[in-house]
Order: sequence, then C-alpha cells, then structure tokens
Amino acid sequence: MAKQESQKSAIKVRTSYVSTIISISLVLFMLGMLGIILLNAKQISDHVKENIGFSLYLKDDLSATEITRLQQLLEAKEYTNRIEYIDKEQAAAIMKKELGEDFIEFLDFNPLSGSIDVYLNSEYAEEGSAKLIENELKRLPAVRMVDYQMDLIAAVNKNVRKIGLVLLGFSVLLLIVVIALINNTIRLAIYSKRFLIKTMQLVGATGGFIRRPFVARGVVNGFISGIIAVILLSGVMYSVKTNLPEFFELQNFNVYGILFGLVVLLGILISWISTSLAVRKFLRMQSGDLY
Repeated sequence: MAKQESQKSAIKVRTSYVSTIISISLVLFMLGMLGIILLNAKQISDHVKENIGFSLYLKDDLSATEITRLQQLLEAKEYTNRIEYIDKEQAAAIMKKELGEDFIEFLDFNPLSGSIDVYLNSEYAEEGSAKLIENELKRLPAVRMVDYQMDLIAAVNKNVRKIGLVLLGFSVLLLIVVIALINNTIRLAIYSKRFLIKTMQLVGATGGFIRRPFVARGVVNGFISGIIAVILLSGVMYSVKTNLPEFFELQNFNVYGILFGLVVLLGILISWISTSLAVRKFLRMQSGDLY
C-alpha cells in the first residue's frame, strides 16, 4: 500500500513538472515570436521603402550612349538603391499585357517612350528628401518628365511609425504578462509542496537548505522550457523560410542566435526568481495558514 502511494506521489510530481515546463515553454514561445517580429520590423520597413521610387520618362531622340551615360550617373547617386531601364519595346509589351490588346497595331506607331525607374535607399524615402530628389532629376537634360507617388511615401512612413508604436506598447504589455504567467505557474507548483516545505522547516532545516533543491529544479525547468521554446521558434522560422524564401534574404541570422539565447536566459531567470520568492513565502507562513 505504501509502495502504491509512493508511486502515485512520484507520478503527481512528474506531472507537475511537465505541466510547469509546458506552460513556461508556451509563454516563452509567444515572447520569442514577438521578438522575431520586432527584429524584422525595420528590415521589412526598409524593404517596403526601397520599392518606392521615381519613374523618369526619357526624350525620344536619345542615343544608346546617352542612355547608358544617364544610367551610370543615376547609379552613382547616394540616394539610389537600384535602377531599372525599360525601353520603348518593353513598355509597349507591358501596356499590351495590361490592356489585353495590341494598341500599336491600332495606332500604327508606338507612342510610348523609354523610362528609367529609380528606387531609393530607405533613408531617402521621406517626403522632404523625395521633393529635393525630384527637383534634381527634373533638371537632367535627357529627362522629359518625372513621376512619383508622394502620397504613397507619406502613407508608408505614417503607417511604419504607427506600427512601431503599437509593437512597442504590445511588447511591454506582453513582457509583463509573461512574467506574471510564469510566476503564477511556479507558485502553483510550489503550493502543492507547501506541507513538505513546512515539515522540513519544523525538523530544523535552514531556509537556504530548503530552497536549494527547489531553486535548482526551477532553474532546470526554466532551461528546458527555453530550449523547447527555441525549438518551436526554429520550426516557425523554417516553415516561413520554406514558404517565403524571399523573406529571409533580409535577415541576419546572428541576431536570431542572440534572441534564442535571451529566451533561454529569460526562462532561467524568471524561474529562479519566482521559485525563490514562492518558497520564501511558504517558509514564512504559519502552519495553520497552509490549509
């Protein structure tokens, strides 16, 4: 009978440890996901901005040499991220695809002109900088007309700022929730051992001696939880890389190593502090308050 009770007790302890580890792992996973989003926020913002640019419509009488010289000039500008040249034939093919019919056959000539799309570096995708760049490009003798979407630049920058503030607020809120959830999970696990703690105290064990095994177990649980969270985060990243390979062209994988290390470290620190505080609470309790 005593053996059966001992086995049941051991199963309960293991179940308590497993449930604690799973709970902490899921909470750390949520925090890690937010970290990944925050790390990518600037890269994604820059990627969006670097797809904003100017369309320079060229004069019809330009020679191939003049066009090449203009391309070299634009590529050398500090605000240029990349350029794309579209000649008259390519422009006609694009227009034909969009209209669904051959307008050249109807008009009997190609009214379109060659153009160069100039895509900006992210730091120049601002309203003030774009206006100065527009004025500079208009003065180029080979350029007939300059076109760009000022409203799009303003909208992108406005939305980027809004999203940044929302993410910052959500990060602070989630961090508070994470600490509270892990703390409560550990307190519940220690609560089930409150009588054992009080018994050890009554037979003369010191507070440090009683806390030591609980804190050690808490640190181990925090480490295991962090590793599980990192494995889950790696699975998410692998899935994104498989389905959206272009997304990972923007990434610095060294930063992810630091993030994963912080997730594990946070799991250990919160588990250590929460376990120490929970055990100390029950050490200070009177025997009558345990029921």
